[in-house]
Amino acid sequence: EPQLIKKYQNTVTQDMEEKILSMYAKGMTTGDIESHMRELYDIDISDSTISRITDKIMPIVKEWQERPLEEVYAVVFMDAIHYHVRSEGRIVKRAVYIALGIDMNGKKNVLGMYVGENESAKFWLSIMNGLKNRGVEDILIACVDGLNGFPQAIEAVYPKTEIQQCIIHQIRNSTKFVSYKDIKKLMADLKLVYA
Repeated sequence: EPQLIKKYQNTVTQDMEEKILSMYAKGMTTGDIESHMRELYDIDISDSTISRITDKIMPIVKEWQERPLEEVYAVVFMDAIHYHVRSEGRIVKRAVYIALGIDMNGKKNVLGMYVGENESAKFWLSIMNGLKNRGVEDILIACVDGLNGFPQAIEAVYPKTEIQQCIIHQIRNSTKFVSYKDIKKLMADLKLVYA
């Protein structure tokens, strides 16, 4: 007896929807998912059915993106990760901006994730304004990389925020002036400082 899709069943089960969403989240196109489902489960699911399934999560994503935030965060880490993604049949590089906040109770939360062409202080300024509009009144410490104009973008929205360069970027900046053979000794000494 078929186990994944029962005899005479003509709708996709919740379990199958979750598998489709998982594949979509990992970057597979609807065409890729369609052929994958045919190969693995010997079922035909049209592109439009897959699109209807993936479109179900959009309101949930929108709700998460617009949810109200805490008034004050002790620390907010802000950085961008660069990914290669498929866009209109080509592989292009995109920046995913991530704001991770630690609230006054020490709880970590992803405040937001935003996709842009490349990392810029101007885009970060729009993110800061978005955080303000979602209820963030103050950030005690903003932990950022050395992007030009980033501190000014933060100060424009949160003038009292103390800006601290991320420890990883500080270490990278320190090690670029040291010869390779001395890096291990330097790292041992630096660990005493940043730990």
